Amino acid sequence: QVQLVESGGGLVQPGESLRLSCAASGSGFSIDASGWYRQAPGKQRELVARITRGGSTVYGDSAKGRFTISRDNAKKTVYLQMNSLKPEGTAVYYCKAVVLAGALRNDYWGQGTQVTVSS
Repeated sequence: QVQLVESGGGLVQPGESLRLSCAASGSGFSIDASGWYRQAPGKQRELVARITRGGSTVYGDSAKGRFTISRDNAKKTVYLQMNSLKPEGTAVYYCKAVVLAGALRNDYWGQGTQVTVSS
């Protein structure tokens, strides 16, 4: 059974930074692409950033120039470094992983971590 556990959320002031982590637990699988998404109250979930196993990245418009996604394949962990946070960045941030187990390919989501940007 694959579990994704996120950490690193919290309350910060505008302009500050946070680093989110998402670790996959379990055995017998590997992770293909990973990504971070966010959902603000009353809004749809949106892509923040995603990264392939080989390290290719894609960023949502809100993240370009301020956020950096990275991963440690050996640790099955993906990170999101968020700099210069803005109040509109307040949302629940979710980790997603495309998990490969034998011939199977499935998407898994973490439980979400709250990020609040407020003075």
